[in-house]
Amino acid sequence: MCLAIPGKLIEISTDTNGVRMGKANFGGIVKQVCLEYTPEVGMGDYVLVHVGFALSKVDEEEAARTYKALEQMQQLGELDTPDVADEKMSFSEDAPPNSVSRAA
Repeated sequence: MCLAIPGKLIEISTDTNGVRMGKANFGGIVKQVCLEYTPEVGMGDYVLVHVGFALSKVDEEEAARTYKALEQMQQLGELDTPDVADEKMSFSEDAPPNSVSRAA
């Protein structure tokens, strides 16, 4: 099942390629999201995010209802998965060529 999760925009910026990006707070977990499909959103707005893309703007009440429903269905586990860009990755000399280990 594919779900869009509501998050509150706490930062908006433009990356080096001119892509409008933001950081969204999902119940205490902050993730980077692409805002190219939602040019109307601003700081403090709530957006529905699917696979890192903000798809639409929603009001705070709708965001709270959606988040609560997803929480009750135990569908928020993917938020606990760290972003690749947020982690330091290192290659181990002892590991097979296609193996990656996480740096402490």
